Amino acid sequence: MLSGDPSERLLADLFEWMEIPSISTDPDHAAELERAAAWAVERVAAAGGIAELVRIGEGNPLVTGELRAARENAPTLLIYGHYDVQGPGPVELWETPPFAPTVRDGRIYGRGSSDDKGNFLPMLHVACELARDGQLPVNVRVLIEGEEERGSESVTRWLHEDRRGADAAIVFDSAMADARTPAITVGLRGIVMLHLRVRTAARNLHSGVYGGSVLNALHALHAILAPVLPGPDGTVRAELREGTLPPAQAELDSWQGLPDAASLFAEAGARPLTPDSAADYYRRNGAEPSLEVDMIAGGEPRTVVPAAAEATVSLRLAPGQDPATMRATLEALLRDAAPAGTELEIEAESTAAPILFEPGGEAVRLAARALERACGTAPAFVRTGGSIPIVAEMAARGYPVIVSGFALPEDQIHGPNESFSLQSLAWGEAAARALYEELATLAG
Repeated sequence: MLSGDPSERLLADLFEWMEIPSISTDPDHAAELERAAAWAVERVAAAGGIAELVRIGEGNPLVTGELRAARENAPTLLIYGHYDVQGPGPVELWETPPFAPTVRDGRIYGRGSSDDKGNFLPMLHVACELARDGQLPVNVRVLIEGEEERGSESVTRWLHEDRRGADAAIVFDSAMADARTPAITVGLRGIVMLHLRVRTAARNLHSGVYGGSVLNALHALHAILAPVLPGPDGTVRAELREGTLPPAQAELDSWQGLPDAASLFAEAGARPLTPDSAADYYRRNGAEPSLEVDMIAGGEPRTVVPAAAEATVSLRLAPGQDPATMRATLEALLRDAAPAGTELEIEAESTAAPILFEPGGEAVRLAARALERACGTAPAFVRTGGSIPIVAEMAARGYPVIVSGFALPEDQIHGPNESFSLQSLAWGEAAARALYEELATLAG
């Protein structure tokens, strides 16, 4: 891949933004969240654009704005990122303070370096630079939120009500396929997450007196969950696979050049489910549904028959599956398995639709060419096992979304010593410039 360093101005701006502890999961940081949002507004205004802070209800402020193209009838792109970050966790685990960004051994260390300030900022920085120089080839709408780490409620409402739209959107909040290969995410799994509460008695009972004669809430919960658990190979039952779309040939071809996930498992300290699950990772975690029991609680560490138990279960939806249909199917399977006499409450924790973009679509094709120009290697078309509700909302609006970025597993996002390589920042800067140039040919 091409090598290089990010511009000094970009690096200085990133350090300045990272120094603001914009932690959205801590209500004591409201002032810092406001300051981080205002920082981005000032950058757009200084480049000759318009920008403002928008607050929806009691939510954290959104940054909305626009930088106009240097020509008439240019297409409009919406660039999205988030300025909020996770808390630092135990500060003693950091080699340097989390909000005092530092460069060591070619990496930028500090909270937000990768997720998402360092990943997103090149898109904003290059747009502002081109606008100041009168060379911006597209109209750039700016949307930066401050609640990504706690649900994205405000930005989802704003986007749902936005009537202007865009010819395409760019989301730089993702990762490379590997340390040499950029990636474009063309598929994201959806999710149905349910919380179950089981009650079988008014209170815990003595197991010597009642055991073997009355319902046990943990036993009942086990019986309820058992029919929906995946098989030994991780495959979910047929009813929970309804609507799944197979990968396109272009995706299958691009996956052939990627390494298996053995190193990914090893870094996470995880053990493979089957001997071939690392080699089959891209299909399993991008194109297949999966079900996990996330939590089980109940009982006491003594001789009792538990009266209550609870669990959380999440069904990741493959592209093609309908969240409402799959939620109804999953709930029905759980309720049908409840033993007689069991009280079962089911509450939806979260729901998001899966999405799938055509790898051969015009915007994705142009984006792939831009990334190859910037990085010297053609990008892989990948599907991501996670869910990004804002991307699903964008897709529902009918415009293509280019999901990319330059994060790597060693960035340790959300953990201590989060970092982002200088090379990744440089690729982001080059990719942003190439994306604006290539996507200028979209019909505006």
